[in-house]
Amino acid sequence: MDERKRDSIVAYLRRRMAELGIEPDDVAASIAADQARTRAARYRDASGNTWDGKGDTPQWVLQATSAGQSLEHFAIGGTPELESGKRASVDWGNDPFAGSRLATIKTARLGAA
Repeated sequence: MDERKRDSIVAYLRRRMAELGIEPDDVAASIAADQARTRAARYRDASGNTWDGKGDTPQWVLQATSAGQSLEHFAIGGTPELESGKRASVDWGNDPFAGSRLATIKTARLGAA
């Protein structure tokens, strides 16, 4: 991003913050609250949705578990770090698409499309 474009965006944001009465401390507090909420989360999906494991189960968890995915798949920090240079092994036994058309499409057909 060039410097003029960045300065223009910063000026726009400052003007909108002033119009709405938002102080920089308000923004900092909101960011800190988001970070605390993220740290408290126990489960996260690929879209960034999180859940702390308490209260009603969110829709994204219900959909994933109904499709056959385990809740542990979404656990944050639940998997040990891999040693550098080693690839993770894949456990196809938990594949929610096993036996479906998605699992049986030949790659040659995909390339021809």
